[in-house]
Amino acid sequence: MTTTQPYLLAPDDTRFPPVERAHASGLLAIGGDLRPERLRAAYAQGIFPWYSAGAPLLWWAPNPRCVFDTAHTRPQRRFARTLRALPWTLSVDRAFDQVIAACAAPRAGQRGTWITPAMRRAYARLHRLGHAHSFEVWDGSELVGGLYGVASGGMFSGESMFSARSGGSKVALYAACRALAAWGMPLLDAQVANAHTLALGAFEMPRSEYLEQLQRLRGQSAPEDWDAALPLRAACALATR
Repeated sequence: MTTTQPYLLAPDDTRFPPVERAHASGLLAIGGDLRPERLRAAYAQGIFPWYSAGAPLLWWAPNPRCVFDTAHTRPQRRFARTLRALPWTLSVDRAFDQVIAACAAPRAGQRGTWITPAMRRAYARLHRLGHAHSFEVWDGSELVGGLYGVASGGMFSGESMFSARSGGSKVALYAACRALAAWGMPLLDAQVANAHTLALGAFEMPRSEYLEQLQRLRGQSAPEDWDAALPLRAACALATR
């Protein structure tokens, strides 16, 4: 692993340096922009943007990588029992703007958010182009949870999730895993591990292994119509199996 200085991206060039050049912290590059071509190139190489408002645009490729095995991620037994009693329903790509806005909203104990207005606009554009997707949890017409991320072929990189009701983000995560597994997408990339994601079933994978998986999966075809591909009536049941 190298500890060289982060690479400075040229404004008119969407190429990135090899991820092996990343600092021990995972920081790989600085600068550039959030246009779709650059974002798609980044995710296809295992790189993602993460920075604060007013700071330079930072690009990361951490080692190790945090992922969920979509076929084997399950809620704990107690939460599964709770799920079966909930009247909630799920959808995909029906409220992308609402989901990313909820993810960007300030949270208790936090001064601000890393999902800046520029990030929201950039991912909304990726969504319109068919590369960014959202999973939504509803109680009637009220959005109570969700998550959004970016698909690179058969790899889905989760960016953020939220709960407006207790358990909302967990339901979105488990339903997303079941749907992705059914579509032949074996990993949900959670990027950097934390206590919460590890408690939900994520695990860490060496970056080299993650990149091998990404290289294999990015050539696969993702569902063309994500909303039609998810069996909405069965989604809550799928999340508990």
